[in-house]
Amino acid sequence: MTTSLDDLADKALRGETPSREEALAVLAGPDELLDVVAAGARVRRHFFGRRVKLNTIINMKSGLCPEDCSYCSQRLGSSAEILKYSWITPEEAAETAGQAVRAGAKRVCLVASGRGPGDRDITRIEDTIAAVKADSPDVEVCVCLGLLADGQAERLAAAGAHAYSHNLNTSEARYSEICSTHTFADRTDTLRRAGHAGLSPCSGAILGMGESDDDIVDLAFALKELDPDSVPVNFLIPFKGTPLADNWELTPERCLRILALFRFVFPDVEVRLAGGREIHLRGLQSLALHLANSMFLGDYLTSEGQPGADDRQMIADAGFVIEGADERTLPDARHDLVAIRRRGAGSDLPANA
Repeated sequence: MTTSLDDLADKALRGETPSREEALAVLAGPDELLDVVAAGARVRRHFFGRRVKLNTIINMKSGLCPEDCSYCSQRLGSSAEILKYSWITPEEAAETAGQAVRAGAKRVCLVASGRGPGDRDITRIEDTIAAVKADSPDVEVCVCLGLLADGQAERLAAAGAHAYSHNLNTSEARYSEICSTHTFADRTDTLRRAGHAGLSPCSGAILGMGESDDDIVDLAFALKELDPDSVPVNFLIPFKGTPLADNWELTPERCLRILALFRFVFPDVEVRLAGGREIHLRGLQSLALHLANSMFLGDYLTSEGQPGADDRQMIADAGFVIEGADERTLPDARHDLVAIRRRGAGSDLPANA
């Protein structure tokens, strides 16, 4: 590596993006893993201290999606034995959100499968935001409904949504290998619509889908151009019944190096430890907290996460603290602001947050 890890961390502290050569070296260079993590941790501590922001997902409508994203258990043609249900009520969503907030969650993510929302769907989400805010007025509400049409982002912002989430997932060069029913450009267009409406842009990645190091770097740099406020880093959950069911290529070291790269590219942005962490990081999850300053609490869209109590214990054991509602997620240096899920939303069983 032509640049030392100390120099790379110094660049990040100055807000400078690593070069392509430097980024590739983080993923596959000669430096020892713990040295890479330590360099990334220095950047994380500078901007976020020991805080960990907790987020939770509420799957408003599960399964039966017309899109063919290869990684998704809700995709067209999926035979994964996931929960399938139509829209849950605003009251059920608010109850689940309240439970998560009381467990420490600062952001609630309202997610629904599908290509994009219709006007009636936007109305449902408006009603749900009102119900969530009535019970938990200080919680951030993020919405993820797929591709947005004219005026929809503005309606969500007016309803009280804080952010809109729409991951790029993989590099533009290989996007058509992962999905054929919409394009990489469709996704970037939706993120720009959200940003123009005043919603905080949230966009990240799914790793472990056969991508090369160059693909990962291309994706990180493409995300950087969109200037997101939060970047979820997902690791593929290889559901049986999906085209990527046999993709078990990730190791804990690979995941940590990816997280380090995203910390160097996004030094002062919320980097979120997301789906698949339990499967692929395993016993090194707590080490990932030295790179990511945010994580999901509880279950994901169609798979179960580890119990919320275990997450909170892990955070404490690693020497971190849960970020409170009165604390800024973005640091002062930034001023431009697989177990099938059978509990929680859409089921008769309580969520585990």
